[in-house]
Amino acid sequence: MNTALDIDIKTVIEEAEAYCEKSEIEIKLVYKLSNKTLEIISERSKELPTLYYVSVEMLKKRVQNGCFILKKEDRIYGHIFVHEHLVKGHSVYERSCLWVDRECRNYNLGLLLMAKMTEFFSDTFLISIAQTPKVHHYNELLGMTHVTLSKMSVVLVEELEKLGKLRDELNYRYYVNACFESEIRQLK
Repeated sequence: MNTALDIDIKTVIEEAEAYCEKSEIEIKLVYKLSNKTLEIISERSKELPTLYYVSVEMLKKRVQNGCFILKKEDRIYGHIFVHEHLVKGHSVYERSCLWVDRECRNYNLGLLLMAKMTEFFSDTFLISIAQTPKVHHYNELLGMTHVTLSKMSVVLVEELEKLGKLRDELNYRYYVNACFESEIRQLK
């Protein structure tokens, strides 16, 4: 299996979709999940150090914004949510809770989920706050722009701080989609 570093993004996405088709894994956009599924996702976030803990109540709110899942029969093989933040009357969506089952991790399914969510929110403000270099690379492949806090409006930085999303720039990076990047300084 080729990695994202070896070939272009379009090919990587096509290969991930082909893997899903061959494995009979559906890629679905959903706006509701059962409480049982949300409990599993919440517990998973508590157990994995790479995920921030999210309660069932938080997940219920996030799934209403749209959630992409990878599903075969009743089993979920992957998911990605978005968290809506209101910043001075503007909705800013943050990609969150990305997870792929260990059994499927060598097929770029995380990148596929990120691509689906990025495309879905292309006409609005989308941000990714990530620590992992692999996620930084994926953001760049998806055409998102790395922005430093100094390039953001003061209002946005203040809101990130209030929300607990202001991170140390040595360990975390902020990536925004083209729509957000074009207006990031003007967000007041």
